[in-house]
Amino acid sequence: MSYSVGQVAGFAGVTVRTLHHYDDIGLLVPSERNRAGHRRYSDADLDRMQRILFYRELGFPLDEVAVLLDDPDADPRAHLRRRHELLTARIEKLRKMAAAVEHAMEARRMGINLTPEEKFEVFGDQDPEQYEDEVLRRWGDTDAYRQSRERTASYTKEDWKRVTEELDALHRRMAGLLAEGLPADSEAAMATAEEHRRFITGSYYDCGYEMHTCLGEIYVGDPRFTAVYDAIRPGLALYLRDAIAANAARHSS
Repeated sequence: MSYSVGQVAGFAGVTVRTLHHYDDIGLLVPSERNRAGHRRYSDADLDRMQRILFYRELGFPLDEVAVLLDDPDADPRAHLRRRHELLTARIEKLRKMAAAVEHAMEARRMGINLTPEEKFEVFGDQDPEQYEDEVLRRWGDTDAYRQSRERTASYTKEDWKRVTEELDALHRRMAGLLAEGLPADSEAAMATAEEHRRFITGSYYDCGYEMHTCLGEIYVGDPRFTAVYDAIRPGLALYLRDAIAANAARHSS
């Protein structure tokens, strides 16, 4: 049995143009052509397409995919190890970005005493003040905002590095609990949520359980927050929200 280029595009979730390109570069050449010269794909071609999609999902460029599929001496495990190293480095960068974004969105002006060079050293290419206008609009008249600005006004570069690293460690610990399959209302998850609340109180502003619960809702209600947390581990925003809510509930009972 053979399939048309349109059918294969539908099966694979790619465009016909993509399949034409794969044919042109020799990555996926259809096994047959009908009398009119139209491409026809066999079951073996579909199997190859599935493997192409697998490697593309992992981020491999097309030339490396071709090597993995066609070079008998290619070691897929070595390629996967290298890709894993690159992904791990990217995850670490995203964790640092997550800390910087959370600082900015939790109603404070960050890095006020830092030079541009020091900001880059602490926060990388994530601008900690990019949400300042929105922060002012949403929380500028709150006690929490004023308290946060007062506390952070004297922060040095080393202070910001310490705060960033501590928050990053909390995120990693919560992501680890999620990875282990522990429920959000487990003792470990609630204890980590409590550390998160105390961290905010100690570093920025007094964060009671009601305010902490509101922050948890922002983590899932604002797609920017959700994207940041889920980049650390898929589902982390919801998991953190639920752990915060469970911790608040046990302290109010």
